[in-house]
Amino acid sequence: MSDQITLRRPDDFHLHLRDGAILEAVAGASTDFARAIVMPNLVPPLTTAAMVADYRARIEEALPEGARFEPLMTLYLCDDTSPEEIDAAANVCTAAKLYPAHATTNSASGVNDIEALTPVLERMAERGLLLLIHGEVTDHAVDIFDREAVFLERVLDPLRRRVPELKVVLEHVSSRTGIDYVMAGGENLAGTITAHHLVIDRNDLLAGGIRPHNYCLPVVKRAEDREALVAAATSDHPRVFFGSDSAPHTDPKKLGPCGAAGCFTAPVSLPILAEVFERAGVLDKLEGFVAEKGAAYYGLGANEGTVSLVRTDPYQLPPIATPDGPIAMFDPGFALTWRVA
Repeated sequence: MSDQITLRRPDDFHLHLRDGAILEAVAGASTDFARAIVMPNLVPPLTTAAMVADYRARIEEALPEGARFEPLMTLYLCDDTSPEEIDAAANVCTAAKLYPAHATTNSASGVNDIEALTPVLERMAERGLLLLIHGEVTDHAVDIFDREAVFLERVLDPLRRRVPELKVVLEHVSSRTGIDYVMAGGENLAGTITAHHLVIDRNDLLAGGIRPHNYCLPVVKRAEDREALVAAATSDHPRVFFGSDSAPHTDPKKLGPCGAAGCFTAPVSLPILAEVFERAGVLDKLEGFVAEKGAAYYGLGANEGTVSLVRTDPYQLPPIATPDGPIAMFDPGFALTWRVA
């Protein structure tokens, strides 16, 4: 049994850094990663290339001195996004994010009519911008545990037929149906999987009392869905890779009467993944999941340098303090025994 793992420096292909005091507090928590795709759902959302460029500057200013971390930026798509804005965004962005309106945190300005966005998606394909998708319908008649599966049928499949040349990432895949769809989807469809969807299911959210810090969107589902995600993450499939969806919220936001969705996993993602891959008996495949497959799909070069994890006595990390209250660390339900060296 190895007591140390050395990996090529990894990437996080789905990260929330927020803004203001929270950005200042959490920016350093992701610097074990060389690069991260940073989400644009701020208030106000990053709907123009100029806003994206300004936010990137704020991220770089918030990073600890000497940190080697590259934020890869995204544009927030809305109903009035134009092909011309895509041209401008191509100079500062790696991808654009599609939030169905009201699907998740700060998505009220998202897209209401995805079919009407087709000229924008066609321009994205021309300019080489990837489309990142929060894949859930928002129809209140659809059960929350079925919203990912319904989105595939109603929205994603028609979208991909309309613009087949567009490279798409279905982010934070949460169900067996979703991961099966990604793995069968062909070379222009990939999926990211979070650390938290690999270790908790809806019993960890609801059984024995509600656990607000385990509430995320897409909501965690059955144990059989979690097991399917573990099987996909630990496989050799080239288009399934890591995106943390680390989403910091202060305790007042998480614990209120309408608690915010999101798990803050950035500082513990690599230790959790090491545990998952070790339990599956494929610790040697962890590097591919976090450092190779995503970079290849995005057309990025491999990172230089390495990061090591060492086996240690069980531990838990404390919350991160902010002026608006603590940000609780995600608890995977077991003591961490791997630590980034």
